[in-house]
Amino acid sequence: MNSPHPTDATLDIHRLLDEAFAGVQMSPERQDLKEEIRANLVARVGELVETGLSPATAARQAMSELGDLGPLLDAAPAADGDQASAEWARYRVRPAPGFLVRTALLAALGVAGLVLLVLAATVTDVPSGWLPIAVAVVAVAAGAGTADALRQETSISYPMPATRAAGYGLAVALGLAGLGAGWLHLTGAGLPWLLGGALAAVASVVLFTYLGGTQTNRHKPWVLRMAANHHLSDRFSEDPATAARFGLYTAAIWLVAIATFMMIGLTAGWAWSWLPLLGGTVVMLLTLARMQFGPRRPA
Repeated sequence: MNSPHPTDATLDIHRLLDEAFAGVQMSPERQDLKEEIRANLVARVGELVETGLSPATAARQAMSELGDLGPLLDAAPAADGDQASAEWARYRVRPAPGFLVRTALLAALGVAGLVLLVLAATVTDVPSGWLPIAVAVVAVAAGAGTADALRQETSISYPMPATRAAGYGLAVALGLAGLGAGWLHLTGAGLPWLLGGALAAVASVVLFTYLGGTQTNRHKPWVLRMAANHHLSDRFSEDPATAARFGLYTAAIWLVAIATFMMIGLTAGWAWSWLPLLGGTVVMLLTLARMQFGPRRPA
């Protein structure tokens, strides 16, 4: 009686093992693990064949005895370039249907308000009473959408507390309302609109500064682990004091820019009043670049 050729069992092991590792992000460590498993399976199949099992049956039984490969693969890291995508796929959080519906509705309201403002500024004579409503709709839609988005859990971050998310939403709404009020003043509204818009803009900057300076880390453990292993953290994450200083600098820059904007507008004319806002933006970006990428202080 002819005994089964041992090569038959080896071929079955190769095929079944390749199927088990299909779709796995490979790395040198995982390749070594695969070869170690292969050697163990070949030895086990040899034992099973000696008991009278066919090579195919022995190969399947050896694979079933091996069990779940997940814990073994978790112990052997993926390649550096693929680990982040593999972790992201594993912990991915899909948006809730209700959030998608709310976002679509808020976006539609915001776009409708913007369209009305654009029409009023270009070709259509829109009744003046509709313009403040359009500004309010845009500001509220953007603020509500911001707060709602921050309340959602993502693949890399936990949901933000309701009060803090509402604070960010309010800051966005105040900032847009301030810009809208300033635009209404330029189109013929009274001086109270300009003063109210300036106060709203300042309140937005102050609120953003407070929220940014007191913000805590919401990243999930796997994201923090990836950042620690691959040195992905930025200057503000490493040094919260630096982030707080940047928030204070930003508030000071914009308070000066808005005060100068009003002064120039009321004296030299509104045609040149935009220059302080442009200058404030440039100074803020240069400050950000300096604090984020400048020389580090010795520990």
